[in-house]
Order: sequence, then C-alpha cells, then structure tokens
Amino acid sequence: MTNGRITTARLGEAGPEVGVQGLGCMGMSFAYGPADEKESRATLERALELGVTLYDTADVYGFGENEKFLSPFLRAHRDEVLIATKFALSLDHVDPTKRTICNDPPYIRQAVEASLQRLDVDVIDLYYMHRRDVNVPIEETVGTMADLVREGKVKHLGLSEVTADELRSAHAVHPIAAVQSEWSLFSRDIEAKVVPAARELGVALVPYSPLGRGFLTGSFVNADKDLTPDDFRRQQPRFTGDNATANAALLEPIRSVAESHGASLGQVALAWVHQRATLQNLPVIPIPGTRKPTRVEENAAAARIVLTDEELSLLDPIATQVAGDRYADMRFASAGRE
Repeated sequence: MTNGRITTARLGEAGPEVGVQGLGCMGMSFAYGPADEKESRATLERALELGVTLYDTADVYGFGENEKFLSPFLRAHRDEVLIATKFALSLDHVDPTKRTICNDPPYIRQAVEASLQRLDVDVIDLYYMHRRDVNVPIEETVGTMADLVREGKVKHLGLSEVTADELRSAHAVHPIAAVQSEWSLFSRDIEAKVVPAARELGVALVPYSPLGRGFLTGSFVNADKDLTPDDFRRQQPRFTGDNATANAALLEPIRSVAESHGASLGQVALAWVHQRATLQNLPVIPIPGTRKPTRVEENAAAARIVLTDEELSLLDPIATQVAGDRYADMRFASAGRE
C-alpha cells in the first residue's frame, strides 16, 4: 500500500488486475436496515481513491435497486472500476425470507439483460452464478454463461458457494476467474476442499462477509436486541439468542491482537483474511461491505497489517468454536454438498 492506496491482485490466471480489497455494496440498498444515500455514494468514491476497483452487487439485492443505485457511479468511472453482479437468487416481494434458486439457460439470459439495463453498462466485468441449482447440470449453466462471454455481454465468469467438484466441472467448460464464498475467522469450511481446488485451477477467492456480517467488528452483540427489525442478520442463527452470547465471547483473542497492533477488531479480522493469500498460495480479494467512508478507510488500512505466527495461532481455533450455522437454510452454502 502506497499513500493509503491498496495494492493489486489478479482475478484468475487470465483475469484482470483489481485492488486487493473490493467493496461489497449490498448494504447500501438491502439487508442491513436503512442507509443514507449521500453517505453511501461518498463511500463509493472514497473506496476508489484508496485503490478499491472491484465493486460487488447482485440482481437480488433490493430487487434490483442496488444495481440501479450503482449505475451513476459506474457511468462516472467506467474505465476505472470493475463491476461484479450475480444471477440465480430470487426473493418473494411479500416475504423476503423466501428464496428460490434458478440456473437454467432461459433464466440466465433474462437475468443478464435485466442487469445490463439496471447497471446501464454495455458489458458486465465479472458475472457470478450466485447459488447452485442442483437440478440443473452445472455444465449447462456455465455453458450459457460462456455464451454470454462470446457475445460480449460478460467479460469474466465467477461462481458463488460451490463445491470443489462443481468448480472443477465448471472450469472444464470455461475458465472461472473467481469463486465467492464466505471466508472469515468464523467461517473456514472452504479451506478443506474449495480452496485447494481453486489453487490448483488458478482461480481467485473472493471472500464475502470477511467481517462476519459486522459481528467480528463488535458493532453488535445480539441481532434481536441491537439491530432494526428489517435487518437480515436477525434471520441468521449465529447472531441471535444463546448462539450470539457464545460467539461474542470468541472475540476476546481478536481484541487482544487488535490492542497489540493499535488496530480495530475489524482490521484484525480483515488482516487475517488477507494473509490467507500467502498462507494458501492463491489470490484472495475480500469484499467487506460498508456504507461509510471512514469504514472503507479503516478496512483498506487492514491490508497493511501483518499478523505474527503467534497471533495467527491465537486466532486459529476460533472457527471451530462458533455456535450456529451460517444460514437458517444451509442450501445457500456449499458446505452441505461437499
């Protein structure tokens, strides 16, 4: 990092160079309660100043509103940033807790056209399959995605929450630039099979929720008590009831390491994710989400924190002690299919 700017990493063996930390934009329109639009737009700009060039969204975030929100920023900085969006998940307008997954070719073609229109771009830089529909052969899904590349609608392909075998099958159809999965001090299941497969194939890892949806920063202790009724985290088992109480105690070693570095808990959690790149020998570009310029500055600064072997050993046992699943419905994670 030079003058506060982060360094770069490559998305896949033949993919583009991006800032070594991206920005998750979901919370600016969706899932985490009310957002201040002016502050969110200032966050987009400040991230770019700091060298963040990968901006992550999905068609499901706010029923397409997050893609629309990003379009003015993309128009102003199209040659400077890469936009990543996703297809496959649909929400029920009446009950947003109800989610369906669709990977069939007609749906993909409909989804990409809608995303291109909402984003107001000619091409999507990185197009992810957001979740896996096990009823559709992944070769068929990725084959359609590859057609979008040949047609000039998409530049690079990504997958989210896939197993190692699914990644290999997909990569055999068309090169995959990135796999996006949850990876943090609280969530390490992908290290067993997905990470080795990505390393073998030359695929980058893009960890989402590297801050444990904010829990690892200490910004809330119990979702039921601390967050607004419309906050998505109230639906996640790790952040409510006895699980939240047990998991809050796991922050103590993070707090101890943070004090020794004069850093925040979140910076230590992010530094840990960044060091996976060296320890696992593959590109790792986390996409912490925030809607505040000061937080994006804090997150970017975490990329220059180096944890010692002793500190890594102190943090290592945390994931095995976490109470509760990542999702109430684990169909939305790859771990159950490995």
